[in-house]
Amino acid sequence: MHAFFVMRAIWVDKMVDKICERYLYLKRGVYYFSRHVPVDVRQHHECDRIVICLKTKSKNAANRAATSIVNKLDDYWLGLRLQTLPISMARQPAAPPHVSFPAAPTLSDALTAYLAIKTHEKGPVFVRTATRNAGYVIAELGDRPIDNYTSLDAARFRDALFARGLSSSSAKRIFGSVRAIIRLTLSEHGLDHKNPFAGIYLPDKADARIREPIPLTVIRHLQQECRELDDDRRWIIALLSDTGMRPAETVGLHLSDLVIDAEIPHVIVKAHAWRPLKTKASNREIPLVGAALWAAKRLHANATHEIAFPRYCNMDAAKADHASAALNKWLKPRVPESCVIHSFRHSMRDRLRAVERPADVIDQLGAGAGLVSD
Repeated sequence: MHAFFVMRAIWVDKMVDKICERYLYLKRGVYYFSRHVPVDVRQHHECDRIVICLKTKSKNAANRAATSIVNKLDDYWLGLRLQTLPISMARQPAAPPHVSFPAAPTLSDALTAYLAIKTHEKGPVFVRTATRNAGYVIAELGDRPIDNYTSLDAARFRDALFARGLSSSSAKRIFGSVRAIIRLTLSEHGLDHKNPFAGIYLPDKADARIREPIPLTVIRHLQQECRELDDDRRWIIALLSDTGMRPAETVGLHLSDLVIDAEIPHVIVKAHAWRPLKTKASNREIPLVGAALWAAKRLHANATHEIAFPRYCNMDAAKADHASAALNKWLKPRVPESCVIHSFRHSMRDRLRAVERPADVIDQLGAGAGLVSD
């Protein structure tokens, strides 16, 4: 008996689809709804056929829209017919149905709107990353209206990323960015369309690059070499080596953030107009000791600008990526193969653990979990 009802439900669904398909036709790949107006209600319409562009290339979406339109028209026409019946207090017909399907913006337009909403609370890195990730999709799939992308397209895009050699973590970051752009746009435009980049399977391949901490003996050699070379790039490395700050936090310092004449010299990590912070927990003060204190003193002694590192920062933006690239090039022959400029943060956590500092102190100095996650 249960099987009978299941088969009957499937048959009913197929019949509904067939009925709807009678009113659909394709024009340049886009579905249109077309239905003759019945003779007995034609006097209420300006023409004898109703034609509506459904603004979709999806057959399933077109069937759903056609079903809705058919039901609204049938209800409307029934109301008109009831007016001619000799029934007192007959219910007046409803107003003519207004079927509206707002056009979906293209992905490039969605990106522009997304950045207009989000940029005020984010920094230039966020803008650059979102623009780059949306560009990947446009280059691979074309700049289409966002409701024209399908899950099949998203899967094809995933495969293209892996074919280019991207890691699982990189692919997931790109998908997360594109999902957010489309999700916000669908919501802002009131579009009832599934986000095609949601729910796509992204395998956890064992290909993530692991940033190893730099051994303490290597750090000591680096700090000695920084003292010998004594220039602004080496001052950045010295600060990173004994504070565990992020490169962007260091490059974007104002000279006044480096407090060297206090009872306990320290660096104030706070947001600036040219360099926002990654998280709220990133607001903190870190003691200046060892090579970091030496670098802070050298910066004050050689200051030519209120920005600590004018080579990589100005009042408009901090170019942390440029700094990281230059410093990694210098570090590469001097550190183990899997170590990069960010490895100083991992080393700092290991060093603090080695002297049995409490976990909350370690997190506070490193701005929470970010000390290990980035």
